[in-house]
Amino acid sequence: MNAPVAQGLIERPASPFDLDDDAAYRRWRSWKLGSHPKGIEGLIVDVADPRVLSDSECAALRDRIARANFAVYRSRVRDADPNLARALGARLGLTRLDANWLADEDGISRVEVSAKSDGRGGFIPYTNLPIGWHTDGYYHPPQRRIEAMILHCVRPARQGGVNSLLDHEMAYIALRDAGKHHVRALMQPDAFVIPARTEEDGVAREAQAGPVFSVDATRGSLHLRYTARQRSIEWKRDAATRAARLCLEGVLACASPWIFRVQLQAGMGIVGHNILHERTGFDDDPQQPRLLYRARYLDRVELPEPAAWRNG
Repeated sequence: MNAPVAQGLIERPASPFDLDDDAAYRRWRSWKLGSHPKGIEGLIVDVADPRVLSDSECAALRDRIARANFAVYRSRVRDADPNLARALGARLGLTRLDANWLADEDGISRVEVSAKSDGRGGFIPYTNLPIGWHTDGYYHPPQRRIEAMILHCVRPARQGGVNSLLDHEMAYIALRDAGKHHVRALMQPDAFVIPARTEEDGVAREAQAGPVFSVDATRGSLHLRYTARQRSIEWKRDAATRAARLCLEGVLACASPWIFRVQLQAGMGIVGHNILHERTGFDDDPQQPRLLYRARYLDRVELPEPAAWRNG
């Protein structure tokens, strides 16, 4: 029988991300490892048209996202329609697009190789160079935290451009199993700082400090903020943070069975929460250059509650 709650106090729900609640963590860990798909095929959902998902297609995507924080959809739609990502997102409860400065006026980014002087040229996502492990918007302030994203392929590269994907909750499990002190170090509010970005007319983006792991106070969901880049990042200079960072880097560098790889083809896409991801370099077809649409959201995907692990 549960102990009575003192009058005027609200009982805090169990959280697997509370470092002082080992019982909740063990229950959630067991559910997570047992329900997480064992390969990329278990995350692929065939849909007729991502713009008009059926109820069953929508439910299948939510099921994958609930278990792995992302899903891969596959369709025969080849239209270069930037509204596709927005329509798909809305069906999953995603409405607050992040209007970043490199996105088009509709809030959707055209991710393609660019040498233009519009800001895209030279930024790694708009080149054919490899991109290391990261989560989107790691340089944003908390009020603009990227919670979810869609990456839709209109045209693939001629060769390469493979995405590696890792559910950030699986990274949390790896670090917590290695030692709670690693998670605690990466939850520090100043675990790493992205320095200010300056331009000729002044500061374009203020310096942004923050944790790697954080827990949303309202929803209780886990968020991860990370970049593997070595330049323009300042990690906290203490032994605990250094050890935790090296542990996380080891997780990302090992042959983990939870790191899935996919080369998106035309009509395919990735949808879900802001998981860890990287991309290999690629070679383009000059006549049919690689084009993806990217939508980033301040919302999370609407998922059923309560989580199954609470009943375990």
